[in-house]
Amino acid sequence: MVRLLGLSLSVVLLAAVVARAEEPTRQKQQGLPREAPLRFDVDRFFRDLDKNKDGYLTRDEVPEALRENFARIDTNKDGKISREELEKGIAYLQPRRRPSDMVYVLIEMSDCDEGCTEEVQRAYDILRKLDKNNDGKIDADELTGMREDLIKGRVKNIFKDLDADKDGKISKEEARGQIREDFDRIDRNHNGFLEFDELLRAATERAEHTQPKSAAGRSEGR
Repeated sequence: MVRLLGLSLSVVLLAAVVARAEEPTRQKQQGLPREAPLRFDVDRFFRDLDKNKDGYLTRDEVPEALRENFARIDTNKDGKISREELEKGIAYLQPRRRPSDMVYVLIEMSDCDEGCTEEVQRAYDILRKLDKNNDGKIDADELTGMREDLIKGRVKNIFKDLDADKDGKISKEEARGQIREDFDRIDRNHNGFLEFDELLRAATERAEHTQPKSAAGRSEGR
């Protein structure tokens, strides 16, 4: 609930930023004076949260969803945040986002009665497919398996598109873009053609190379 509340606050803030970004155009069209660019109002933040009006914010005065980085903003470690500390550390007040929070974004965007449920349902179906053994959990092997299936599917589509004469291999003339540039490296048997397995191997190696080091380390440790 806290995370969803934090996300809602971020969505509202984003809407305000977009509205302010569009404001100069509206002002120019209507001949209005331009306002100063949108910035965080430190004084108002203090007025709203500084309950005892002592000019500092203590941990209990800061909303729970924003306490995670309290210590980072409190640079002198006196247990309270001054106006100057807040100005320098305002970026830390944003609740920390996780990749899984995209689900909340998807739910908030699906605000119509019909049709909008389709994308939410699709996300649910994808996650269910990941759980191969139906134990209600997604483990590393299941995630790796789905990743391999996705790569294989994409390579199949690319191979089909490039294999113009449908002879089951790709010549250098048929290759395009990055595949053409890396043709000689991908062509492991140096026969002047790219077979499906060669292209799949190159795509897999590329995916492993771009994988975060922490994730790669976990994969090697299995």
